[in-house]
Amino acid sequence: MAIALSIVALARPQINNGEIKVKSSFINIVTAIDMSKSMFSNDVYPNRFEFAKKKFFESLNYFKNAKVALIGFSSQTFLISPLTQDFHSLKFLAKNLSLDYLSLKGTDILATLESANNLFGEEKKKILLLFTDGGDQSDFSKEIAYAKAHNISVYVYNIGTDKGGVIKDKDGVLKDKNGDIVVVKRTDNIKELAMQSGGAYMKYSLAKDDIKLLVDTIQSRYKAKDEENSTIQDREELFYYPLALAILFFMMALFSLPRRKEIKK
Repeated sequence: MAIALSIVALARPQINNGEIKVKSSFINIVTAIDMSKSMFSNDVYPNRFEFAKKKFFESLNYFKNAKVALIGFSSQTFLISPLTQDFHSLKFLAKNLSLDYLSLKGTDILATLESANNLFGEEKKKILLLFTDGGDQSDFSKEIAYAKAHNISVYVYNIGTDKGGVIKDKDGVLKDKNGDIVVVKRTDNIKELAMQSGGAYMKYSLAKDDIKLLVDTIQSRYKAKDEENSTIQDREELFYYPLALAILFFMMALFSLPRRKEIKK
């Protein structure tokens, strides 16, 4: 009997109480990784682009109750993933991003803002997280005006060093028309876009918790909104009843076994 009840328990009998509607809360975040030529720079190991991907992976470990989209950008923008809660797939897509087949120069931050705005749709509060070296522009007034007009808060993780680095690709070290080696530095002026749009700014560092601090800043400023009702099956587990009886019968059988008689010598 104990064995039979154990088999029933392993089958996990259930009562289906029907469907119930639940609400889940989340915030929408668009992330964008700079894929311009300057991201080949070796002042950050192994280069700025791979480091940006690493920080993006880390950010997904800290986002809670969030939907995240991913854009690649240079002089153009590339939609890699729309808003999703499937972070496993996001990591897979980002892992397979490569600059090997791209030769696009320039960093169009304004186009990135426009692409992010399209992904948000009618969302009132819009969050854009940029992983970039800031590009080569010094004036971000157009980007600031656009971000303010469309309620986009820009959070910047600025990658690169003050000293800068050289750009290495499959063709070797990049040189200018005079044959001199090109040295690209991080552009700190992009900080103005972050601060004036109501976001936050963080420079590249080797600290293990820097991206966590940035993600925590984002999440502390925005309350998760209610998603539309979703339907799940309400099932009541019954396996513990036959399991309890199986244990009871087993114990009864164990203690009802005849005791060994002592043999007197």
